[in-house]
Amino acid sequence: MPHPLLALAAALVVAASAGSAMALPADDAADPGREPDGLRTRLEARIARSGAEVAVAMRTVDGRTELLLAPDLEFHAASTMKVPVMIELWRQAAAGTLSLDDELVLVNEFTSVFDGSAYSLTAGDDSDSEIYTMVGTRRTLRDLCEAMITVSSNLATNVLVDHLGVERIRATVRDLGAEGMNVRRGVEDTKAFQAGLNNTTTARGLLVLFEALARGTAVSADASREMIDVLARQRFNNAIPAGLPPGTRVAHKTGSITRIHHDAGVVFGPRPYVLVVLVRGLADHTASAALIADLTRLVDAALGADGGR
Repeated sequence: MPHPLLALAAALVVAASAGSAMALPADDAADPGREPDGLRTRLEARIARSGAEVAVAMRTVDGRTELLLAPDLEFHAASTMKVPVMIELWRQAAAGTLSLDDELVLVNEFTSVFDGSAYSLTAGDDSDSEIYTMVGTRRTLRDLCEAMITVSSNLATNVLVDHLGVERIRATVRDLGAEGMNVRRGVEDTKAFQAGLNNTTTARGLLVLFEALARGTAVSADASREMIDVLARQRFNNAIPAGLPPGTRVAHKTGSITRIHHDAGVVFGPRPYVLVVLVRGLADHTASAALIADLTRLVDAALGADGGR
């Protein structure tokens, strides 16, 4: 009989090549991993040069290697909050509450969590302007999720949040143990933003969510694989993917607002790993993207040098 660790390693290589969710024994998933030699020092030096406030969370999917840098520091979640919305959508589909092929009328009127007043979104403030030409038409939940994740559509997000329910999204986050992610509302709720009622996250919270996706436990192995595929179609790739060898598959979600820039996802390299980088304080998103790419490059090089330890 092959040694259990050798069998696990072989399974991870196969899963990485397929880019799918992968199951791990509970003990391997729970044990704290060792930190790559010198990586923390190199990351801190690059962060110090940037002048930004940064949190980093990395863990190999086999659970043997990790690095946590300010993992519980709270940030505005920006569009990373769309990840738990997607997970809740697939959870409700698995429960039979809805079908991903159900259709909704695309609307552009929402209720502020601050005072109950109505508000609308504008195409100019959304990364997906095309969807505004479809208001009044019927779209499937699957199509809305695709737009929410791959082009970060705010309008699709708010329609889904209203349909799924904020409290149910929050309950799923708690159930997965990702308490650092706090979903309070949809996006572009200006009155709520001004009152400080924002969606927030920590690097640890996003790490937990992406680990569940990578390990096939966010809903089921098949559902997690489908969500990984959606995340891998992300069109904004100037942060984590830019720091990786060409052709590396990444299933990730970005998020950015003024002086905020995040990227988080699963990197399907020789040793698949989850990486979360949260950045606050840089007005130039080109600079923050370069910072995230540089930190990714350092992590990926360290894991390559670390080998199979």
